[in-house]
Amino acid sequence: VVIKQDNSRQLFDRNKLLAGLHRACEKTPVTNLQLEQLVANIENKLASQGDPEVSSRAIGELVMTELANLSEVAYVRFASVYRRFDDITGFEAELAQIRAKKNVADTAP
Repeated sequence: VVIKQDNSRQLFDRNKLLAGLHRACEKTPVTNLQLEQLVANIENKLASQGDPEVSSRAIGELVMTELANLSEVAYVRFASVYRRFDDITGFEAELAQIRAKKNVADTAP
């Protein structure tokens, strides 16, 4: 069960998550198989937590983590909707975080 931001609850909908990921990955080289694997990873992580309820925020953060490893473009697209940027400053800050993480990963031994 997913706890929405307004505290309402609804059943976890794998297809809804997959549809959102498809929108974020439009016109990128990300394949359907990669998206299916990403959703399976998220489902496995949620199941391993052992809690029958999970916040939509927690799901969103898992998606962001998985997308960051898959496609920077898809990550930014998803983040722009998920984080609800009010202006370009928030968007630029998100891009700066991506660049910083990438630089750390590139310099790691």
